[in-house]
Parts: sequence; structure tokens; C-alpha cells
Amino acid sequence: MANEAKPCPCDIGDKFEYEGRGHEVSVEHIKAYVNKPSHSTDKAVIVIHDIFGWQLPNTRYIADMLASNGYIAICPDFYKGQDPWKSSDDWSTFDEWLKTRDSKHINKETDAVLKYLKEQCNAKKIGVIGFCWGGAAVHHLMLKYSEFKAGVSLYGVIKFTENDHNLKNPTFFIFAEKDEVIPLEQVTLLEEKLKQHCKTDYDVKIYPGQTHGFVHRKKEDINPQDRPYIEQARKDMLNWLNKYI
Repeated sequence: MANEAKPCPCDIGDKFEYEGRGHEVSVEHIKAYVNKPSHSTDKAVIVIHDIFGWQLPNTRYIADMLASNGYIAICPDFYKGQDPWKSSDDWSTFDEWLKTRDSKHINKETDAVLKYLKEQCNAKKIGVIGFCWGGAAVHHLMLKYSEFKAGVSLYGVIKFTENDHNLKNPTFFIFAEKDEVIPLEQVTLLEEKLKQHCKTDYDVKIYPGQTHGFVHRKKEDINPQDRPYIEQARKDMLNWLNKYI
């Protein structure tokens, strides 16, 4: 469990050796990674990075996967040029580091990305997914932006999220059974609050035996026992987006 010396024991896991098939662009005051499908589409998904930042190859791999499934995928730098967390950083400094990177203070960047998608990519139907820190950001955005047709929060750190659960549009929450960062009792409480306050479709799913970051920070060939759950979670994510976007 997290403690004062190690407040968020978030291991980077298997860092992919992956170049990416998209390209980087400037979106007003921030940079972003963009990949478009081979055919024209008005569907787009914003991919929100974890604490390891928008340039993590693993996250770009997921963005490219979305593009290969027919979505314009964009992964913006929601840290606005500030350094992402590094595995070599001292966990005792994490809380101070996090204060300047609040997952609830991203509206300006979100507005810029939405404008870019609409004006430069002709996107009309837009969803959002996010991992870890980004998963908490998805929770925030699905409370504030009715234009997001669907959201997927992958192991969004619950203690980073707002205490509001009246989501504006369908949201899918993916969690891992053996997540040291997000205890299952927190997930149970989240489900209870969603049941009480959420008026739109939602789902909360816990994947057996999995640990934090399993969907994008584990290589299937290195972790064959986890492969079915990694693949199922990615399929579930796509099915949710396909259903509502």
C-alpha cells in the first residue's frame, strides 16, 4: 500500500520499444501526438497519459491501436511542458510533484484539443480515455463536458478524483484486482456512489489477478498469464467506445 515514504507506488512496468506511427503537433500552448486512420472519419478519442507523460511509447501504442480501429487519436501533453514522473525519482517527493499537475485542472488544455479536433480534423463525435492519473482526469472531464460521447477510465487513481459522480455521458471504469495503488474497497465505494448519483450508463469492471497499469504497461509476450486479461480489457474499451461514439 502507499505510505508517506512511497505515496503512489506506481511502477512503469514494461516500457515498450515502440516508435509510433503518428506525429507530433502543436495545439495552442501544448504539444500532442496524433494518429489518424487510413480512411476519413468524424470520430476521435483523446488519450490522457499517466504520470509518465505523453511521450511514453506504451501510451502511443494505445493511441495507434485506436487509430487502427477507426478513430482519430490524440495524446496531448497535459503537463504543459513540465517533466513527467521518472522511475528514478524519489517517491517521497511525489505529493509535492503532483501539486503542480492536478488532474482536475486541465480544462484549458481540453478546450484547446477539442477546438483542434473540430477545426483541424473535422471531428464531430469525440470520446476520451485515460490511464492512472489520466483515468482520474477522465472522471473529471465526464462530469464537466457533455460533448464527450463516452469515456473510459483505466485504473484512475480514485483519491485523485472529484467527489462527484453525476457523469454527463456513458463512462466505463477499468480496475485491477491486485492494484496496490487503488484498494478494492475504494472501487466498491465508487460503485456505490455511481449507483446513487449517476443518471447515465456506466460500468465498473475488475480484472482478476491484474495489477496497476496492466492494460498498457504489460507486454503480453512477457506476461503470458496476463495476456487474456490485457486483451479483454482492450477489447472492452473499444466496445464501449464503439457503442457510444
